[in-house]
Amino acid sequence: MMKPLKKSVSITLDEDVIEKVKLLAEEHDRSFSQYINLILKKHLKEENEEDYLNMHDRMDF
Repeated sequence: MMKPLKKSVSITLDEDVIEKVKLLAEEHDRSFSQYINLILKKHLKEENEEDYLNMHDRMDF
């Protein structure tokens, strides 16, 4: 199985967010970038599930 392609991006974050993510990444033995990627993937998955549930709530059965 191939690893997903990665692309470098530049973002601006609040200092307190950076410090907290650095601590969490270290606790989970991940790099800062890896941990940010995990957080974003989890959030996107949750958003997608929420959209799916909301779509079914609006349907007439």
